[in-house]
Amino acid sequence: MEEEPQEEFFYCKGAATQVLKLGSFDCRPQNESRTSSKVLFLIIPGNPGIVCYYKLFMQILYKILIPKYPIWAISHAGHCIPPEDMEMMEDTELADVFGLNGQIEHKLDFLRKKVPKDTKLVLIGHSIGCHMILEMMKQEPELQVLKAILLFPTIERMAESPQGKVLTPILRNLRFLVYVPIYFLSFLPGSVKASLVRWALQSLQPLDEATVSASLNLFSVDCAANAMYMGSQEMLQVVQRDDSTIKQFLDKLIFYYGSNDHWCPVAYYEDMKKCFPEGTILLCQKGIRHAFVLDANVEIAQLVIEWLKTDLANL
Repeated sequence: MEEEPQEEFFYCKGAATQVLKLGSFDCRPQNESRTSSKVLFLIIPGNPGIVCYYKLFMQILYKILIPKYPIWAISHAGHCIPPEDMEMMEDTELADVFGLNGQIEHKLDFLRKKVPKDTKLVLIGHSIGCHMILEMMKQEPELQVLKAILLFPTIERMAESPQGKVLTPILRNLRFLVYVPIYFLSFLPGSVKASLVRWALQSLQPLDEATVSASLNLFSVDCAANAMYMGSQEMLQVVQRDDSTIKQFLDKLIFYYGSNDHWCPVAYYEDMKKCFPEGTILLCQKGIRHAFVLDANVEIAQLVIEWLKTDLANL
């Protein structure tokens, strides 16, 4: 039986935030001495930034990871339904924490307040989480990043991608119309919502229950609105690849592109390889979809451990 992550809710930059934690919480490997290196694996999700989608990935990663370094995953601000005794926002006079730049600052604020400065970080980004990691490293170059693994990275030309061309008009101009059906669906009993999710994802067999529970957050108007608002900003702001930041940290970066990814086509991978031939820029040969957490957690976890083997051995 897989170890269950500890779940925490708190306010970060004034917005409800969920964190899942596996392993020792002082950022040292379990059963190691106090002189052991502090290392933290931190997962920055895609959009929607619902951490429970990454629960099984965390569990598999932790199971095959030796030593047992802690693995945490942080939600995006306002993308998860908070407990009943907690509001979505601590203060109605917040800065734009739900926008793309606000979400980046949200992650940096979390690191400043919750993670010791001398902790070596293994950052694992998925989709827009990859853009966030590059921005975090650019804005806080003193972060002790051991490695940043960028899975299916949406770091450029999002609106020009095949999926972007379809969703940009909706996210920018029509997203408010989507709130209406979500509002009415939000009144359905939890069991009915879960049944709808299972029906929508019936092609995934077996369907992990963590995926079902994570998807229930999307029946919240607040969560869905925050995710779509951030998505609308992604289409506007993620345009030009940040080559200067990539060049600065190239030896710390691993890029993993999909071979059939409608958010970052193979042409984006080829451009990256051409611009950074010395970088670790890989193309998936396994046919894994962009939303790998739906059915390829084992494969991606095994790849991550393989990529990190040398760095972890040298600690």
